[in-house]
Parts: sequence; C-alpha cells; structure tokens
Amino acid sequence: MIRSRNQALLAVALSLLSVSAYADVVWPALYLEVRQWSWWVIGFGLLAEFPFVKYAFVLTNRRAAFATIVANGLSAILGVVLIPLAGIAWEVFPASLYMRALHWGTFNPITWIASILLAVTINTVVEAAVYKHAFKFQFSRREWMLVFAANAVSVGAVFISLLVVPYKP
Repeated sequence: MIRSRNQALLAVALSLLSVSAYADVVWPALYLEVRQWSWWVIGFGLLAEFPFVKYAFVLTNRRAAFATIVANGLSAILGVVLIPLAGIAWEVFPASLYMRALHWGTFNPITWIASILLAVTINTVVEAAVYKHAFKFQFSRREWMLVFAANAVSVGAVFISLLVVPYKP
C-alpha cells in the first residue's frame, strides 16, 4: 500500500511540474496558428470568406453566413492541432535538408511560404469536407479553388499581421 501511495504522489508531483513548464521551441506554423485565434483575425476571416462561399455555392446571405461560420469553426478547432503538426513535419523533412545546406534557421523565407501554404491547404480540406458532407454542397474543381482562394486571403492576413505586429510571447 505504501508503494502504490508513493507512486501516486510521484505521478501527481510530475503532473504539477509539467504545469509550470514552458516550451522554448517555436516554428512559423505555430506563430500562424496562435495569431489565427485573434478576435480581429476571426472576424476578418469570416468577412473575407463569406463572399467566396456565397459565390461558389450560389447561396442566400443567411445560408452563406451560417455555412462559413460552421466550416471555419471546425477548421479553427482542428487547425489548433493540424497546422502546428504540419509545421513540425515540414521542419523534419524537407526543411532540415535545405536549412543545413544554406545555414538557415527555422524562420526563413522558404519555411514561411511552406507554413502559409500548409495552413491554407489544411483549412481548405477541412472546410471543403464540411461544405460537401455537412451541407451537401456540390463540389468541383471550381468550388475547391474558390475555397482555397478564400483561405489564402484569411491566412495571408494572418501572415501580414505578423509582419505589422510581431508576435511577442
């Protein structure tokens, strides 16, 4: 009994230690994801994507607004995990190859471009799935490209905001 109690106390102590731990590892995709949760980015993204969705699927204002909010909501929730993971995957390969050869660190132009394209693609895939499966919208290459363009505007705004007002942890 004493042994199991000691193990339980050790587990609790280790859990509490991790609460005060801070990560000191960052990469561009993580910066993008953190900024995507800013209230003004969310508002801008919804306003920017609304006309694309309305036009792509020929919807009323109310239906386009609802579909945009639902798709972007799910995209934001899943993006919290998927965008940083995609960024880590990029850092492992192929970024590790060119960064070593060029003597570059993580925050370089190629990695920023890749992070933006990964974020746009992830958001597009999630939102397209919502539009196609939850709303039963017809989807062709045209609609895919319009949703991709809408997400490029949203993620582009996030990137520009990082240039104008850099992230300060």
